[in-house]
Amino acid sequence: MSAEAAGRSMYLIGGRRVMVSDLLEAGLIKAGAKLRFKRKRIGATFDATVTDEGRIRLEPDGEEFRSPSRAAMVAAGMRAVDGWRAWVVVDEGRLLDSVRQEFLDRAIAGATTVDRKSEDRDRQRVHERLRRARARADEHNPERISVRALLSLWEATDRGDKIGQIEADLANHGLVTSPSFRAVTLDTVVSLTTPSDEGAPVIDDVPLGKDDEGGDDLNVRLTVGNLSPLEGVESVSPNSTLHEAVTKMLLNEFSQLAVLNGPRNLRGAVTWRSIAQAMHQKPDATVADALDTRVELVAYDRDLFEVLPLLQQHEFVFVLNESRVVKGIVTTADVAQRYGEMATPFFQVGELDQTLRWILNRTFAIPAIQPLCSRTVKSFDDLAFGDYQSILGNRDVWDKLGWPLDRQVFIARLEEIRLIRNKVMHFHPDPVPEDAINKLRSFNSLLHQYRDLA
Repeated sequence: MSAEAAGRSMYLIGGRRVMVSDLLEAGLIKAGAKLRFKRKRIGATFDATVTDEGRIRLEPDGEEFRSPSRAAMVAAGMRAVDGWRAWVVVDEGRLLDSVRQEFLDRAIAGATTVDRKSEDRDRQRVHERLRRARARADEHNPERISVRALLSLWEATDRGDKIGQIEADLANHGLVTSPSFRAVTLDTVVSLTTPSDEGAPVIDDVPLGKDDEGGDDLNVRLTVGNLSPLEGVESVSPNSTLHEAVTKMLLNEFSQLAVLNGPRNLRGAVTWRSIAQAMHQKPDATVADALDTRVELVAYDRDLFEVLPLLQQHEFVFVLNESRVVKGIVTTADVAQRYGEMATPFFQVGELDQTLRWILNRTFAIPAIQPLCSRTVKSFDDLAFGDYQSILGNRDVWDKLGWPLDRQVFIARLEEIRLIRNKVMHFHPDPVPEDAINKLRSFNSLLHQYRDLA
């Protein structure tokens, strides 16, 4: 692969998953190449051929797929399998995943032989970092890293606009996070590992009936794990005294406590109500006497919306991690706090939008501001944040407002507000940072102080 072609390849795969057609175009695999998938556990073998278009044609029925995983799933009748690590290129005796890694290595090497822009240098840095993580995963010594630190490799602070690129880069290196970095908090520590040989969730799986790579990129759910760091739960055993349970609840300001007979054996919970009832009936009651067995266990990656009825009924649920170990708890207070964090910026942005519209409506007529907008606006209700910037950035408009404020500084902050607004309106599970909330509040406060001057 030439340096020019490698650089072009690096550009093309930036933010998306590598496909077999990429390997074909790069000359790393040939049309007509034979592929084989062996399921050693059941002694079954499946064959396929790479087509001229870079699709995988199953033998003998001739069904074709773009996705190696989809091809392997259909061939073997499995619900999930990582096709890149299932299919072997017969003539070369190596996994399709190995060919993909060579493609990435060549693309990166080619990109470094010419004067590339900083974006390419960032890709090279991420590539080298993930190559090391993959090597550790192959040695069964996976790297452990917090979700926040993982995102920082792509200079991201949340799971927003770059999540598709992050998942594509991980997938291209044959990596998954355990637990899923989408479904936990930013401070949860995850392992960078490879999927198990058979039956594990796959990194490039797609919804049934589809045949594409990266079908999970549009996942914007808020999960139970997004509210629980999965660091473990404070607990007592069924044989513990109520004094021990009460002390732990008081020290930690808990309203409930897990009762465990081992990390996977949840016997129930004790609550202030169950403790009071037990002691009322039996002054020398133990944890066993106060045990409430009507508790709910939910997986960390379960949709929070589905769990709300359980929380309404029980006030808390215990959370299982990817290994089915009790590792967290979510309460109604946690949900109220998270929805408050989510709702606050929406209301702040809405108040700011309405205030700016009110100020302009009170001071100007539509014909006066229409030429300042980049699109046709028929009323003040049609104005968007970009319009506010164009209108208030005009010196004549600013002078007519008569505000004793610096126009350029004001417009610069309005641009920051616009970016915050865009992030708020493109939902993802991470709360808006407190400094962003403070900027919204301060800007609203300023507008309220000066709106009567308009």
